[in-house]
Amino acid sequence: MTDIVTLKAICEELKIEPREARERLRAAASDAKAYPELAKARKPRTPWQWIKGSADEKEARNALKK
Repeated sequence: MTDIVTLKAICEELKIEPREARERLRAAASDAKAYPELAKARKPRTPWQWIKGSADEKEARNALKK
């Protein structure tokens, strides 16, 4: 079974507000050159969640740390 990482878990880990995190992720997902995996994985109206250790999870973490 695959482990799923949710935005809530990442926000708790990085100590940022979920609302701010969603704004950052939407901006990052719209920039396909800088975050290609995140842009491909994003589906509107779906929760922000990733498979643990995947490339799009790593890009999401990078986008949230900036």
